[in-house]
Amino acid sequence: MNRYVVTGGAGFIGSALVRALLADGREVHIIDNLSSGKLQNLEDIKSRITFHQLDICRYDQIAPVIAGGYRVFHLAAIPSVPKSIDQPVESHEVNIDGTFNVFRAAAEGRVGRVIYAASSSAYGDTEVLPKVETMSPQPKSPYALQKLVGEYYASVFANCFNLQTVSLRFFNVFGPRQDPSSPYSGVLSVFMTCLLEGRRPTIFGDGEQSRDFTYVEDVVGLLLKAAEVSGISGKVFNAGNGGRITLNETWKQLQQIEGVNIPAKYGPARAGDVRDSQADTRAAMRELGHTPRFTFEQGLRLTLEWYRAHQLAAK
Repeated sequence: MNRYVVTGGAGFIGSALVRALLADGREVHIIDNLSSGKLQNLEDIKSRITFHQLDICRYDQIAPVIAGGYRVFHLAAIPSVPKSIDQPVESHEVNIDGTFNVFRAAAEGRVGRVIYAASSSAYGDTEVLPKVETMSPQPKSPYALQKLVGEYYASVFANCFNLQTVSLRFFNVFGPRQDPSSPYSGVLSVFMTCLLEGRRPTIFGDGEQSRDFTYVEDVVGLLLKAAEVSGISGKVFNAGNGGRITLNETWKQLQQIEGVNIPAKYGPARAGDVRDSQADTRAAMRELGHTPRFTFEQGLRLTLEWYRAHQLAAK
């Protein structure tokens, strides 16, 4: 009852979740191949976890770790729309085949429940805002389709293999430990780095695309609730905060917080990007008791503080 497994636990969301589980006194096992996750994200808690450097594409390796777990949080993925277009085979293998392996291992290993990190990209560019879970998916990229397939597998394993599953569609999560160095990094991690270094960020498109940016600790709270609430197996919930802000407005707000004036540069829009994204959070509020603890500005300030401290420590 106390054994929790987190795939992708060395990533920025996974490592935040791991800390929350440890705070609750849980026994935590992490599966991560470190393709995007980093051991430094776990440095201060490494003595309190069991780390398995394994690839979810290797069923024979991950099955013994997953077997018997009370809860499995499946966060491991290649979480990038551009990368799924540039490297579609690798993205498919990890996000679809690897996800199937996790569900299979959980079902055969009699796991209590799997909480799957789905993606709001499944909605595509539907004109209706906010996005509600009952909408028909319209994925625009291989990544969006791959994460949607994971949702379908979650539902099938719940219906056919007696495995409890819950899927949470993440909406543009940001926070400490998000890596800004990759060309596929989330926009806010890039904005933070540019701000602190006094560089102009490049915004792809006109900057008027909007996002429901969600602070990582609010997502962690939803993951924990999805792990324990009864009567929700096989369901899908939005994991957002219900607001939206354009990239131009976001960069302006960051400049105001820091007291600087650094005009952004603009580049061509990226293939597969969704124009607007906003979560309808009523189902999560009603069934999971979701109540966001952090405003967007609070999240920005906390994240900026972490990046500033991290930047100083690296010097």
